Amino acid sequence: MTKRSEPPFRADQVGSLLRPPELMAMRKRHEAGEATAAELHGVEDKCIREAVAMQEEIGFEAVTDGEFRRGGFHTDFMRQIGNVTFEFLQGRADVGQDRGRKRTLPPLTAVVTGPMSLPPGGIEVDNFKFLKSVAKALPKVCIPSPTMTHFRGGREAIDKNAYPEMSDFFADLARIYREQVAALAEAGCRYVQLDDTNLAYLCDAQMREGVKAIGEDPEELPRTYAALINDSIRDRPADMKVCIHLCRGNSSSSWYAEGGYEPVADALFNLTDVDGFFLEYDDERSGDFAPLRFVPKGKIVVLGLISSKRAAMENPDDLKRRIDEAAKYMPLDQLCLSPQCGFQSSTRGANDINVEQEKAKLKLVVDVAAQVWN
Repeated sequence: MTKRSEPPFRADQVGSLLRPPELMAMRKRHEAGEATAAELHGVEDKCIREAVAMQEEIGFEAVTDGEFRRGGFHTDFMRQIGNVTFEFLQGRADVGQDRGRKRTLPPLTAVVTGPMSLPPGGIEVDNFKFLKSVAKALPKVCIPSPTMTHFRGGREAIDKNAYPEMSDFFADLARIYREQVAALAEAGCRYVQLDDTNLAYLCDAQMREGVKAIGEDPEELPRTYAALINDSIRDRPADMKVCIHLCRGNSSSSWYAEGGYEPVADALFNLTDVDGFFLEYDDERSGDFAPLRFVPKGKIVVLGLISSKRAAMENPDDLKRRIDEAAKYMPLDQLCLSPQCGFQSSTRGANDINVEQEKAKLKLVVDVAAQVWN
């Protein structure tokens, strides 16, 4: 077994990093009207340079900007799509599912109020250009999966005058993502990660009942979402790698969903035309490795064995044993290693972990991957 020459790499990471105190302080000043957008942007630039240098020093072959310019991993992106907004709506598919802490509000739900459009120049393109300008390693962009515009609200959250048929909505959403991918590709991006909570939520028995309550079919949605993702990335350049990260929730060391991948595994691995899958496997919430038997030849699974929620360090030998367990169901050469999720989760509340612990866990990914595959 050897290093991989293309992403996802043997040692990879999900994307978000703990935001430095100076960045958080500047953002608060900006929101209070005490600092200009240019001042905030300058601090973001400085912190991103430092984050990239840290990732490269540890040994990652792909680096992100830590998602330092975002408030929410999906809301900041999706609000820039024309006629997409967010509301706190009762009765949504995953309401009441916050199992790590007490939820006081229903989840923010995407609401489509009219025909959707991509802003001129795309979204995250300028951020990628800056990342590319300061990185020696391959710059990786993380954007929300197109499924994030549908899951929580379903049909009732989508304007029926703009989209009388759901097929019209999915086709238009895929068009917007194709335009977005094209804009990133033109800027030189060759590694894209789609962050997707919904395919993981469909592994949860309680959430599957919530899906039924809003008139959707949890058996059919994995196939619907696979088709949507395929349509969204179908025109990507041949040398652009696209992966999906499945997340069960990660805000403030909490989570929203539980359950193994079995309910979605066949459709996820065999119908979704991506290059790799970042899968949470840091604790019992994710079930066993048996669903990996569905992974076809040529697709990569990045095992998220190292927790970004908990400060306690994992034992390297335990990680190697778990990789061996996964390799009983698919070839070791199709496996890689990462943390289970990002460390900040791109929300205002960071996980219960500090920067030194974050660095130690990232280094553990690189060290264990080198021992297993090199």
